[in-house]
Amino acid sequence: MDTKLIKNALKCGCPKCGVGPIFPHKLTLDVKDTCPSCGLNIKKQDSGDGPAVFLIFILGFILTPLALWLASVADIPLWLHAIIWTFAAIIICIFAMQPLKAYVMGLNYKYRGEAHGV
Repeated sequence: MDTKLIKNALKCGCPKCGVGPIFPHKLTLDVKDTCPSCGLNIKKQDSGDGPAVFLIFILGFILTPLALWLASVADIPLWLHAIIWTFAAIIICIFAMQPLKAYVMGLNYKYRGEAHGV
């Protein structure tokens, strides 16, 4: 694993220089046109549906065992399960989607940068 790529993704930095932020706001998935630091055309580093698919797998891997564990140790009603796991999924999505998108964009830049005319 490339630790530099992961660190850039966690801080949502540019895949080329790691300095400039790629998102204009904290709660958006729109990316800036270019990096303010190095001038990389960020729009060309398309992430597609990759971040959403990764997040679906991560949520399923984390929340399903937790929900089953909670159901086995506590006798809570089904409506409470729905509330607990819905809020847990929303919170994880809010905080994980930008770094996952930045990671996929970084992978795209690292392995396919030349193919996109960068």
